[in-house]
Amino acid sequence: MGVLDGLQPESVFHFFEEISRIPHGSGNTGAVSNYLKDFAGQRDLFCRQDALGNIIIIREAASGLEGEEPYILQAHMDMVAVSEPDAGIDMKKEPLRLKVEDGRIFAEGTSLGGDDGIGVAYCLAVLDAETLSMPRLEVILTVDEETGMEGATGIDLSMLRGRRMINLDQEEEGIFITSCAGGARVDVEMPMERGEAPGKAYRFLDFRMKGLAGGHSGMEIGKGLGNAIWLLGSLLCGLSQRYDIRLAQMKGGLADNAIPREAEAAFFVRETDLPEILSYVEAEEQKIREMLREKDPGFVLEKLCHDVTVSTPAYTGAATKAALACLCKLPNGVISMSRDVEGLVETSLNLGILSLEEECFRLQYAVRSSIDQDKEELCRHMRQIAEQAGAKADVRNAYPGWAYRKDSPLREKMVQIYERMYAEKPVLEAIHAGLECGILAGKIPDLDCVSIGPDLQNVHTAEESMDIESVGRVWTYLVEVLTQETKNC
Repeated sequence: MGVLDGLQPESVFHFFEEISRIPHGSGNTGAVSNYLKDFAGQRDLFCRQDALGNIIIIREAASGLEGEEPYILQAHMDMVAVSEPDAGIDMKKEPLRLKVEDGRIFAEGTSLGGDDGIGVAYCLAVLDAETLSMPRLEVILTVDEETGMEGATGIDLSMLRGRRMINLDQEEEGIFITSCAGGARVDVEMPMERGEAPGKAYRFLDFRMKGLAGGHSGMEIGKGLGNAIWLLGSLLCGLSQRYDIRLAQMKGGLADNAIPREAEAAFFVRETDLPEILSYVEAEEQKIREMLREKDPGFVLEKLCHDVTVSTPAYTGAATKAALACLCKLPNGVISMSRDVEGLVETSLNLGILSLEEECFRLQYAVRSSIDQDKEELCRHMRQIAEQAGAKADVRNAYPGWAYRKDSPLREKMVQIYERMYAEKPVLEAIHAGLECGILAGKIPDLDCVSIGPDLQNVHTAEESMDIESVGRVWTYLVEVLTQETKNC
């Protein structure tokens, strides 16, 4: 018995639970890609699996619909795999532990992978529905969307005939996405010089910042949420400008496209400075709490001062000061708002991962912008700041935005069907998050595209959940769109 047995639509939840049993975090999609290939083989459907693990499955048109224009369905098979510190699960090897509460689906202690496991499940349920009479269906399932859209960038779509595509990577029912931002990843690395373990004149402090809401770095970046890495880095930078502090350890974040909820650092300070340092930290902690009071009230800063000197190797005071200064000089968060769409973030970046390993201080950012020129300028600006600080910044996995299409027969049709079914118009929206539509539009001439999906909450966090009834409504609507040609015959 599956956890989701009995939920409707049965086929969609069946495939979602099947996928949830297979670890499929970004960079770990080989097994789920093979599952999708086997799915097609068991149903005698054409399937192509490329070297990256991308999958294309084709279901030929039903009798009498061979002359109709094909539909393309598209989703990505990877998820942002994050867990609570005490979850006790290895997300690279173990299945998700699904649970159902109050009409929603969660995963115990981890992200759920509704983004975009439910999109993949919709695709499989459509392909598996023998009773549905549809035009030719071309399904694109990509890898590693969450880490820079490598799958979409590398996939060959020359074999496809379709020119109308429904992307299934949207997180709010009734809101049709019609354009999105482009993006890139920026990795900053600074060499760090180690020193001798400080002697008895020093004390060892552990700081851990936690309790922040976190969230999707595109959808949530404009909400004023706290970034644990940046807040802790800023606090330590202020200390390093005033006192002799020496980092021993520092880390935070789990994915560059998720606003980090936690960060931690261990460092040495002179014992004679300790009272002033703790007083300074207490004052800064209060400022942070006040700043986040309304928008991110869960903020907690845990502080532990070791009574006994720890013989842990430390980085030099100069290296510590330079690394923290570089972190603070680099921008983070919202850079500009759209002049055309009220409330829409135009350009932003998110410091998603920090690591201090061996002799290197590493920062990983997700950069987004609706304007390609502004995205490129922000990446150049980051390179300049890094170089001036003695670090280097590498830009990777840049992808274009998806421009709004004024003439869209697919959008018009989908709006008409939605109005007929629900007696209201869907919301047409541009988003700051990135979708693969812009990349795929560069591979498929004159691609007409709309993105839809059910209600998901807290994606890219361990509180991620999915509304069961919303999944059902979106399924009913998707089937209506795909079978409309039959009903017009």
